[in-house]
Amino acid sequence: MGDVWTWTAICADTKLVPSWLVGDRGLDTAKRFVSDLAGRLASRVQVTSDGHKCYVDAVEGAFGSEVDFAQLVKQYGENRDCGEVRYSPAVCTGAKKVPVTGNPDPAHISTSYVERQNLTMRMSMRRFTRLTNAFSKKVENHCAAVALHFMHYNFCRIHQTLRVTPAMAAEVTDHAWEIGEIVDLLKQTTAAKSQP
Repeated sequence: MGDVWTWTAICADTKLVPSWLVGDRGLDTAKRFVSDLAGRLASRVQVTSDGHKCYVDAVEGAFGSEVDFAQLVKQYGENRDCGEVRYSPAVCTGAKKVPVTGNPDPAHISTSYVERQNLTMRMSMRRFTRLTNAFSKKVENHCAAVALHFMHYNFCRIHQTLRVTPAMAAEVTDHAWEIGEIVDLLKQTTAAKSQP
């Protein structure tokens, strides 16, 4: 299995993760991810991404001019105080808010929510733990684990500050799901795929 990345989008208000994708860091994957996200949204939104260049073309292609889009571009320096340089992340020395399309509100140009979501994902799935042998041996297994994580996160897990699930906050469902409901949905999807 080569390098794979998990692309995630999160709503700052409801904490719902409407879209995720496992793939490489290239433009084609960025376009698939952002196109899927755009297809799940019913109204104009403000989108903030990190400084990854692929987002500019991907957002323009999926949303056109119907989005307020900005990038939070972080500058990094070396961490000279750290003995474990090989495994230590670079030190963020600053960030620049770069409006790209529309009229993004500078007060809401932030990647903090998605970065916190990435931490939740890393802490919730053993296969995301660094420097262990718990990684996925097959991309298909990794994708399945990520899908199960986000179904549980969106529909079953009560968010501490919201006091409801993200799907309830987004009015996608009216109750916190049980694990059995996810299993039933999976069975229905599998049965539908097997029919001609």
